[in-house]
Amino acid sequence: MHPSTPGGAIGEPLYFPQVIVKRRLVLHFSLLAATLFTTTAVGSWLAAGFRANSPLTFDGFWNTLTRAPFEPALLWSGLPFSLTLLCILLAHEMGHYVTCRRYGIDATLPYFLPFPSMLGTLGAFIRIRSPIYTRRALFDIGIGGPLAGFLALMPAAVIGVALSRVGHNVALHGDWVFSTPLFLRGIELLLFPHVPASDIYLHPIARAAWAGLFATALNLIPIGQLDGGHILYAFFGRWHKLLSRIFLVALVAMGRVADSWFWYVWAVLLLFALRHPVICDESELGPGRVKLGWAALLMLILSFTAVPVRESEQPPGSTSAVWCDAVPGSHGIPARVKTGAHSESALL
Repeated sequence: MHPSTPGGAIGEPLYFPQVIVKRRLVLHFSLLAATLFTTTAVGSWLAAGFRANSPLTFDGFWNTLTRAPFEPALLWSGLPFSLTLLCILLAHEMGHYVTCRRYGIDATLPYFLPFPSMLGTLGAFIRIRSPIYTRRALFDIGIGGPLAGFLALMPAAVIGVALSRVGHNVALHGDWVFSTPLFLRGIELLLFPHVPASDIYLHPIARAAWAGLFATALNLIPIGQLDGGHILYAFFGRWHKLLSRIFLVALVAMGRVADSWFWYVWAVLLLFALRHPVICDESELGPGRVKLGWAALLMLILSFTAVPVRESEQPPGSTSAVWCDAVPGSHGIPARVKTGAHSESALL
């Protein structure tokens, strides 16, 4: 069935038969429910480690994911992570969706992608099914998602860091080491002055904010049809193709310098999304959008890390740490000190 439109003017919305929308809603909510389950299972793994002051291990991760379907009570503790993360992702996608609707551009509701990864999801996306005719519309749609998502993760980051704990080199134990984006590090320094990032055990809510920053950074990379690519095209038009290829080479070079395989994989995936639809519009963006463009660059800088996740360099079995029941602003001075080795997989 084909969409119908009340006219042919640019900017007028497309109308689809209601029966198609209802059928698609089943898919949207099914994917959302599945993603809620996978992210909640991951959240229960994070919560168990946080409660027991134990490192995050690969065994504990798979143990939790395999037990979660048979132990619903295990999932309750994972909701703070999953609900926070899904709200951030939903805000991002709805930023795109609402902007599309504003310009009368046909777009779907968000599709969430469940996946048994360390985050429980590959993110979410919307499909834009009608052309974008103006540079201003392209820019607004491109920045609408990252801006809404960033605003949503800001309070989550503050609350999550405030609930976090201090322990000597705690972030270096376990099987993975998560880098700290500048935005999250700034909040850590405000709430835990003089405490190194390696000594802060992030609460699951803070880890959801970390995931939101990670998604923001990936989307704002100025390549192809990413959000950053749309913004790049809105500013530079015909230079988009060349600049995208330059930034793609920069990704590969960064992967080499940082010794991070992730950027090689991401560069290969972006090879299939380098081409951008042509927009024949010579109108100026205006000073307000130029300022928002600089804001997008700032969000990228605050969210980006050269090595988001790496394997721990701690020797096998080295999971002991000194834990401090510190509170924000206490300069890491412990009220009580706990020492010992914990195995997360044994606790789950």
